[in-house]
Amino acid sequence: MSSALESKENEFARKVVRALDENASGLPAAAVDRLAAARRAAIARKKPEKVAVSAPVFAPTLAGASGGQFGSPEAGQPRGRFARFGRFGLAWPLLALVIGLAGIAYWEDQQRTAELADIDAAMLSDNLPLDAYLDHGFNAYLTRNH
Repeated sequence: MSSALESKENEFARKVVRALDENASGLPAAAVDRLAAARRAAIARKKPEKVAVSAPVFAPTLAGASGGQFGSPEAGQPRGRFARFGRFGLAWPLLALVIGLAGIAYWEDQQRTAELADIDAAMLSDNLPLDAYLDHGFNAYLTRNH
């Protein structure tokens, strides 16, 4: 809404309040009594306001999204399972996953290196010269005999 429209609405509201204040003193006593009785009856019939009850609800959200499980827009403080880690509570498990995957890749590379070293050791301890392994005809001979 534009500020010009808001100012016009505020000005109109002030005029209405001023007119009601000026004319309220001129009302007869019977009308004032009826209005007061109607007000008391309306207040007596008023429904009680609902009290907000908060219950934990699982709602998966992304890190940094407000109003989810890990952030409270009212208090401005993180809550939930990762609250003790602060604002970057979801970054720690992601970092652990990356480190774990890097460890697995390193371990598999070490296993592959060990296997190749075993093959090299077997070839070097064999009685055949290395040139025999480089000869394509010898490879064909090995595949036919085994």
